[in-house]
Amino acid sequence: MNGEFERVIGNNIKQLREKSGMTQEQLSAKLQVNGCDITRSAVAKIEVGQRHIYPDEIKLIKEILNVTYDDIFGA
Repeated sequence: MNGEFERVIGNNIKQLREKSGMTQEQLSAKLQVNGCDITRSAVAKIEVGQRHIYPDEIKLIKEILNVTYDDIFGA
């Protein structure tokens, strides 16, 4: 995936997470409860574009934050 695109997606996820009033720790915990093995550190790296994000993670983040794919992928 394009590095710039990953940074945009990560920043969008960060903004959506903050808008929902959730910490990185809370998001990672909810992802773990739903079967996605991810740490708070990995969430932080996704948000700054330092780690690839996988389709199952995107799907769960969408559901947990109650947002659309457009919200996540929008530039």
